[in-house]
Amino acid sequence: MKDLSKVSVKLEEIGPETSGQRVDNFLLRLCKGVPKSHIYRILRSGEVRVNSGRVDATYRLQEGDRVRIPPLRLGAKAAAPKPPKPIDLPLLYEDEGLIAANKPAGLAVHGGSGISHGVIEQLRAARPGAKFLELVHRLDRDTSGLLLLAKKRSVLTAMHELIRTGQMDKRYLVLVQGRWPAGKQHVKLKLQRYVTGAGERRVSVDDEGREAHTVFELVRACGGYSLLQAQLKTGRTHQIRVHLAHLGFPIVGDDKYGDFELNKRLAKQGMRRMFLHAWKLAFVHPASGERLRLEAPLPTELETFLDSCESERAQPAGGNRA
Repeated sequence: MKDLSKVSVKLEEIGPETSGQRVDNFLLRLCKGVPKSHIYRILRSGEVRVNSGRVDATYRLQEGDRVRIPPLRLGAKAAAPKPPKPIDLPLLYEDEGLIAANKPAGLAVHGGSGISHGVIEQLRAARPGAKFLELVHRLDRDTSGLLLLAKKRSVLTAMHELIRTGQMDKRYLVLVQGRWPAGKQHVKLKLQRYVTGAGERRVSVDDEGREAHTVFELVRACGGYSLLQAQLKTGRTHQIRVHLAHLGFPIVGDDKYGDFELNKRLAKQGMRRMFLHAWKLAFVHPASGERLRLEAPLPTELETFLDSCESERAQPAGGNRA
């Protein structure tokens, strides 16, 4: 971002990637280090002008608008944040409005909760010329696979609408402990967020929670485990993980809802991550109208573990039987 504390009046012309954004959010993003209260003060006082006229904080910018920004001072206590390191993720698809990346496990999608920078911050650092880059959806830190990012605000808004109305087909591959019955199973269990005594965020099945719907289907048995396809009909936090744990089929390697003793044994064998992978996405591209079907193959470490399970045909202690 530009350091607006070292210049006089600035004029910014709005491009298609920023069209539709509120002017206050545009300024907050552009003017890093400037106190939020100061941003709203210059909006109220009329020092910020759009096309030479005053606007309030809720004004939505349009392509071609010219925004006048007065000289701004950084907060006296604002420390310069450590810049994120650029990241070069494997890309499975890219056009002028959309990116599909293959995220590895162990990488957070955004900063926060003790994490300085995530995928989005590192991708922005790798693409300094990009005027707009935002996450379309999120993946848990320990989940690998398909992650969508928008390069235009119009595409971001349209993609959010597809997700909200259930027009995006999202499928995962997941390995669970136990023998899963054949056929499809529709799991509709309400989920509720809560905070543990240690201050950690968790999710549980609760009749007072929000509707959550997952469709599970057996792909194949692997020794004492089952490889499933999980299709999300809703997108609640930890939905797949909690639904499976509640049914007695914990995900291999899940450090929040899984079988902790099994996870310890598997870690000694080299399996040190959760076996949950965002495998497929299918949707109609909001700009081109093309039906996109994207797929991210299983990471090598997960394929290797599957091969070992099938060769050993071993039943883990405490496994479920259908």
